[in-house]
Amino acid sequence: MFRARATLPVQLVSIWSAPRCAPHRSLAVALLPSHDAPWRPSAGVLHLSLNRVPFEALTGSGAFKTKDPQFVRIHFSAMSRTALDETHEGEFKRKESQFRHFISSKPDAEFPPEAGRYHLYISYACPWASRCLAFLKLKGLEHAIGVSVVKPKWGLTKPSVDEHHGWMFPVDGDDVPDATPDPFYKAKSVRELYEIASTGYTGKYTVPVLWDTKTKRIVNNESSEITKMFNDEFNHIAKFPEVDLYPEHLKANMEEVNSWTYNAINNGVYRCGFATMQKPYEEAFNQLFAALDKCEEILSKQRYIAGDELTEADIRLFMTLIRFDEVYVVHFKTNKKFIREYPNLFNYTKDLFQNPGIGGTVNMYHIKHHYYGSHPSINPFGIIPVGQPIDYTTKHDRDRFSKKSP
Repeated sequence: MFRARATLPVQLVSIWSAPRCAPHRSLAVALLPSHDAPWRPSAGVLHLSLNRVPFEALTGSGAFKTKDPQFVRIHFSAMSRTALDETHEGEFKRKESQFRHFISSKPDAEFPPEAGRYHLYISYACPWASRCLAFLKLKGLEHAIGVSVVKPKWGLTKPSVDEHHGWMFPVDGDDVPDATPDPFYKAKSVRELYEIASTGYTGKYTVPVLWDTKTKRIVNNESSEITKMFNDEFNHIAKFPEVDLYPEHLKANMEEVNSWTYNAINNGVYRCGFATMQKPYEEAFNQLFAALDKCEEILSKQRYIAGDELTEADIRLFMTLIRFDEVYVVHFKTNKKFIREYPNLFNYTKDLFQNPGIGGTVNMYHIKHHYYGSHPSINPFGIIPVGQPIDYTTKHDRDRFSKKSP
């Protein structure tokens, strides 16, 4: 145990070394008041002098080759430097999106639906962004709205200015499968897009981003509103205008389902994973599995979660289910049951995955490398669990219900 001199109480922290994708590749050690080593606080960061202590003695493994480091940095509030600045009193709180303009066919609309004008920035890892991509594919809008995909791992967005890390675009020399450079401004990060769109912007730099190439502005960064625009406003240029994922006769059912699946399941896994106290974690955990049990019961009686045809509520739920066994069970500590242990939920997930417009949004390389590689407060060494391969292409049993899907 290494001890730092402190006149104020210092909270005990785990030993960890940030993965390569994190803004600081550094070692954190447990601290207790003592007089063995000097320390100095600076901007929320404690610099601990290790003098000539062998690095391997700290890691206990010898896996790190760096020799005789002089300082390691311990971040008391690393969350504030990421896209996840949402924890309060140990509970994960998601902030609202800030760009809420609408594409509309109305004659006086500021943003009319035009082919080639708009561009969608996404991450394959992000469930919110991926459902926008699913809508784009299901409606047949890929010829009319371009798509760019960020790298899975977060990186420093402005290393010369601050320590924020977030979504990055590949640059020359990057070997990141399925990530694409920004085609318009050669931006290195999503942050740069926000700053182009809004000078002095200080909020979060999230995906999805629906971009207007004509005005160089962000139209919208709220996934639930982007999907509604894709569903309703581009039918005159969509290849599949007959596809309606917000059917009027199921609207009430969808709203009721979304009212509890969002907080308990979609956001519930994050509430489990980013909880910093036991009580809010257990509350989120119990709500999550109660909601999954409810889904299992509903899906024993009908093919889709809101009724007899595919809707937005299914796509929303699918994006969490497909990430559950591979990531959330381990990374977010949602380890009561796997989705594959729920007969109806697992077959339902396979059914949706086998729809090309939905399954085509799933990139497990990006999903696993993002979650396991971008959250050092949860997985400090960035190790990606091997796990069991799950084949979502095998036969499902959902054909026992009437089929009404795109």
